[in-house]
Amino acid sequence: MHGLVVKNTGSWYTVYTDDKRPVECKVKGSFRLKGIRSTSPVVIGDRVEIEENNEGTAFITEIDERRNYMIRRASNLSKESHILAANIDLVILVITINYPSTTTVFIDRFLATAEAYRIPVQLVFNKVDRYDEDELEYLEALIRLYETIGYPCLKMCAVTGEGIDTFRRILAGKITLISGHSGVGKSTIINRLFPDANLKTGDISEYHKKGIHTTTFSEMIPLPDGGYLIDTPGIKGFGTIEMDGAEVAHYFPEIFKFSADCRFNNCAHRNEPGCAVVKAVNERYISESRYKSYLNILDDKDENKYRGAY
Repeated sequence: MHGLVVKNTGSWYTVYTDDKRPVECKVKGSFRLKGIRSTSPVVIGDRVEIEENNEGTAFITEIDERRNYMIRRASNLSKESHILAANIDLVILVITINYPSTTTVFIDRFLATAEAYRIPVQLVFNKVDRYDEDELEYLEALIRLYETIGYPCLKMCAVTGEGIDTFRRILAGKITLISGHSGVGKSTIINRLFPDANLKTGDISEYHKKGIHTTTFSEMIPLPDGGYLIDTPGIKGFGTIEMDGAEVAHYFPEIFKFSADCRFNNCAHRNEPGCAVVKAVNERYISESRYKSYLNILDDKDENKYRGAY
């Protein structure tokens, strides 16, 4: 029997079968022997084959080929990767300037991974009601930066409802992953969109200005206008994986554009002679923050460097 994985609690998966039934499933042990070095071999959005038993539960026996997925380095050193979701049409990154703050390094790592798997991204800047004048100025600067590169941006306040109608239209008919740090307001956004969802929301630590985890498992929420919204636990860092050093520039559209004029085809855009990218950074055609994020990802071969701040 065939179906779609719509919920993952860590030990059980809910599969919505092609004949419209939810079935609680576990993964057959043989999956652990296939060399899948991941926190979970099956993820939200996977299309799978299942074998039901007399108890009304089932085993997942096979995973269909994925058309894409969002992946990051796992925080657990014994694993290689953590796949957030598979087979998605859009990813939404919820960003807050403060309460908690989202760094450009985190944003750029997320964007580069989405570029690597050809997944469109919508940036959502939440909590616009909370910022002071300096924070609002920084917010507008970020929006100018990312819209110039080509990433659509939306200002929103989940509490007051600003931007919610636009957000709802963006989701219609798509399978969308919503992600971001804990505390940026993902659950509040979803509750505003779908009051029946009743997702838990958490407070922000005023001392650390960081979010407190409220979502503890991944789930696909069906949308009234068609499609699904995939809610996942908040993430602290975004270590990249499956990226060859020579490919990283391809995942920064503005860097890739200028790299065509570099003197050497294998230019790493660090300090090579005739580097058009470094020249563009110096002349402010490429943002210094984006260039620093690019260099930061190049250094990801050091497996310990990203585990703290990124």
